[in-house]
Amino acid sequence: MASSKPPLICLMGPTASGKTDLAIALAGRLDCELISVDSALVYRGMDIGSAKPDYPHHLVDIRDPAEPYSAADFAADANRLADEITARGRIPLLVGGTMLYFKAFLEPLATMPAADPGLRAAIEAEAEQLGWPAIHARLAEVDPESAARIHPNHSQRLARALEIYRSTGRTLTEWHADSGAGGLDDPHGRFAIAQLAICPRERSVLHQRIALRFEQMMQAGFLEEVRALHRRGDLSPDLPALRAVGYRQLWQYLEGECSLEQAVEQGVAATRQLAKRQLTWLRKWRDLAWIYTDQAGNIEEFVLSNKGGEGASSPSFPRRRESSDPSSRLIGQKPLQAALNYLGYAPM
Repeated sequence: MASSKPPLICLMGPTASGKTDLAIALAGRLDCELISVDSALVYRGMDIGSAKPDYPHHLVDIRDPAEPYSAADFAADANRLADEITARGRIPLLVGGTMLYFKAFLEPLATMPAADPGLRAAIEAEAEQLGWPAIHARLAEVDPESAARIHPNHSQRLARALEIYRSTGRTLTEWHADSGAGGLDDPHGRFAIAQLAICPRERSVLHQRIALRFEQMMQAGFLEEVRALHRRGDLSPDLPALRAVGYRQLWQYLEGECSLEQAVEQGVAATRQLAKRQLTWLRKWRDLAWIYTDQAGNIEEFVLSNKGGEGASSPSFPRRRESSDPSSRLIGQKPLQAALNYLGYAPM
């Protein structure tokens, strides 16, 4: 969908899902600059355990581990960087798995009217009969600004925008203007945003990757990295930096609270729990194009959008949904192909 606003891409996913590799591939094809959305990568001296990439990212190594860095700090930095990158004629690509950071950036505080389940059901019934493009056209009649930034196939956002208008007599654009959203700190007011998520279809594949990566990090000197932090004397496990998975468990070993074997086992388990929490956020996220991969990292399924948000079901992984666009010709190809396909018709 054409837009006069400059593009911005958000690439999300659980840990060890292949986000970084896909982001680097996209940067090479679309002339992007990468903005890290990772609460561990911001800290200097935490390279191995955070899987710090070699490819240049903004918001990497910007804090000492003794200095906290908040979601509000991230939102301010990401907004500034997105504007600077756009001014250079390039595309901002935010990539990472710290979902609180994404939320702080994408959803500035706004007071919106409560959901109306009955009205939402009526709109969805209309869409079933007429199709979502027809719903999009109806939204465009009353709220052209919102319609311009919502893709015709993004059913959740379309339904919500029309629901707000029908329940209050005021458009979503008007509500945003009154609440402060859509202003200088709201990226939706400045960018045409496309959001993608990548994840192995099978949970077992993700768990295998997590265990293998932790093993590789230990072989690369992860324990020595944590020992160097421990020796500083000015850090404590209560700091946000040291609460990162893996670091906390190896710190406990250095404090004599457990054996190294136990620390490694607990680190792997904590990383799995992190991935589960990330997916809990993602399965409720609005307007995501999902790239599901197989064990080899190739496309197993591509899904235009989930219906996250209020009333979403809660499977451990996002549930399988049928997709009519793009076609099954993408199956077995590299994730880059699905991402490029989506970005070709996303609201950019």
